[in-house]
Amino acid sequence: MTPGLAEFHAAQTRLQGHLRHTACLRSDALADLTGVPVWLKQEHLQITGAFKLRGATNAILQLPAGVAGVTTASTGNHGRALAHAARALGLRAVICMSRLVPENKRAAVAALGAEARIIGASQDEALLEAMRLVAEEGFALIPPFDHPHVIAGQATLGLEMAAAVPDAAEVLVPLSGGGLLAGVAAAMKAVNPSIKVIGVSMERGAAMAASLAAGHPVDTPERATLADSLGGGIGLQNRLTYAMVRDLMDDLILLTEDEIAEGIRHLHRIEGQVVEGAGAVGVAALLAGKHRPKGPVVLPLTGANIDPALHARIIAGETPDPEAA
Repeated sequence: MTPGLAEFHAAQTRLQGHLRHTACLRSDALADLTGVPVWLKQEHLQITGAFKLRGATNAILQLPAGVAGVTTASTGNHGRALAHAARALGLRAVICMSRLVPENKRAAVAALGAEARIIGASQDEALLEAMRLVAEEGFALIPPFDHPHVIAGQATLGLEMAAAVPDAAEVLVPLSGGGLLAGVAAAMKAVNPSIKVIGVSMERGAAMAASLAAGHPVDTPERATLADSLGGGIGLQNRLTYAMVRDLMDDLILLTEDEIAEGIRHLHRIEGQVVEGAGAVGVAALLAGKHRPKGPVVLPLTGANIDPALHARIIAGETPDPEAA
């Protein structure tokens, strides 16, 4: 069940014509800060504004004929990606999201012709509705991370970063349910076994971090955070990503809300990029001094789907507290 390099290359071929090949650009400011070359993979400029299109499209292209539609539980970006891929193939899509998902991400799903169904206060509650659609209405479930086709799709980002920066010593990867880190780590370590993979998440409600500390998947209360795309549980019956993250990740960094906000600010003021909190965590870890790379480092900027009003407040110097909203 665990995908490997052959599946990653197959996904890369399958996805040709469905994705935008995003640039990998050097950051002089971050290189000056760290003393090593720092490369920013511009994945926030992907179609739908996030890396999630890779896994969603790879999975949907392998569905059997005759499904009534596709569904998932999502914190926003996977749902948007699945809605985009479903529309391209003429499939109905119902995206189940909790009320913690920001309104701009709900609206983006609806704008792509999918139904944004708001269920409960956590991704796990939204998943129950997605499972009902599978059991009772013949939908196909495409989970946001714990699926071999989704992992293989996300791994194509790792293949691109390995090709763009062949001497990379480290990669800092946003960590939530683990689909991205599992795929990127497996792909980049297959190409360069010595590369170090550093996961980065937020202090508030980091489910994978709590599960790794416990030694098995655990329920973690979902909390509002500026890195909202990193919210949600990993599933108590997690089949793939927990073990892959446990075995492939070399270190884990957790960030405060202030640190995440500073990452967003740096990317806008210095790099000229609009990046959401989850996509800015790698940069935030460097700025906070929580990681000191020992060689060339690659940071995927994984998403741009931040509410414009929230972004403006952060750029103005504020650190809004989503829990107080």
